[in-house]
Amino acid sequence: MATQRDFYDVLGVARGASKDDIKKAYRKLARQYHPDVNKDHGAEEQFKEVQQAYEVLSDERKRNMYDTYGHAGVENGAGGFGGFEGGFGNISDIFEELFNAGFGGNRRRRRGPRRGMDLRTDLTITFEEAVFGVEKDVEIRRPEVCGTCHGSGAKPGSNPIPCTTCNGSGEVRRVQQSILGSFVNVTTCSTCNGTGELIPEVCPTCNGQKQVNEVRTLKVKVPPGVDSDTQIRLTGEGGPGQDGGPAGNLFVVIDVKPHEFFRRRGEDIYLDLHINVAQAALGDSIMVPTLDGDEPLDIPPGTQPGKVFRLRNKGVPRLDRSGRGTPMGRGDQHVLIQVAVPQKLTDEQKELFQQLSRTLGKEVVPRGERGIWDQLRNALGF
Repeated sequence: MATQRDFYDVLGVARGASKDDIKKAYRKLARQYHPDVNKDHGAEEQFKEVQQAYEVLSDERKRNMYDTYGHAGVENGAGGFGGFEGGFGNISDIFEELFNAGFGGNRRRRRGPRRGMDLRTDLTITFEEAVFGVEKDVEIRRPEVCGTCHGSGAKPGSNPIPCTTCNGSGEVRRVQQSILGSFVNVTTCSTCNGTGELIPEVCPTCNGQKQVNEVRTLKVKVPPGVDSDTQIRLTGEGGPGQDGGPAGNLFVVIDVKPHEFFRRRGEDIYLDLHINVAQAALGDSIMVPTLDGDEPLDIPPGTQPGKVFRLRNKGVPRLDRSGRGTPMGRGDQHVLIQVAVPQKLTDEQKELFQQLSRTLGKEVVPRGERGIWDQLRNALGF
């Protein structure tokens, strides 16, 4: 005969555990091993063991007997397993709370309208389309209610019949005995897979599945300011509901192509702009590309590499909570100056640089202020 496990070990609590701790442990294990939710081999025996341990440890008198004499103190005449007096009024109460159903045979199978499944599709757009918004067509393949049988699954002219195994309930009930008496184990009917009906003559179009896959083209309005991984929900464009239930939703996930020149960080746009040595030293008035077209920018004399200029309201529209771009709210464009050092010089250019070199001298002075990389990190917010 197998050795009976210690009741405290069964519930996973210490010997000094309070009633609340014992009750909490029991609730967790009962939910885990109850035959209605756990079909694993051996789960039913573990469930019975948990019941037995809780019945003793939740009753103060039985717990004292068990603490004093062990299992012998609560078997038969010493304590018995008669009533269920601890924590709840009876064992039906705890399962009423755990499963919203009595522990008898009155639980009804939940049948009725079921919502359709949600679907996902990906949409790739350009950098400019993400900034300013766009309307696109997306093509998806999704299940639709069969037009031949109109969702019954039966061949036109015939009708489904109630399942003979479960009498149309979709459930099979079996009475099982335990140390606390009998209880009803409810399982999904394997004959009809829980539908409660059988189809003698299946629809030739959907083969009794009630649905067929169809290709649909939908218009998606992409708001200004979206970025990669933004999800746009199209309500009711997912899979069809069953038994009169609503359709699911379609989620369109945005993927934005990288731009050749611009980089994005939040609502701000960054652009590396190369100017020559003369422009940096003498200053210049230049045109800078933006998403709205070229904009004038004054380069002051003595501009150093890493200098950042800000063009306000030339960034990305800010999305409000509803997912729409606010008309007046945009980020900025940051122009990071890079000085291009010529790699090939004409003879005339070389002579001019040599003259300049003689006037500037050759002394190298370490910089005490922030270098170009510090300026770059500050400009990008690193």
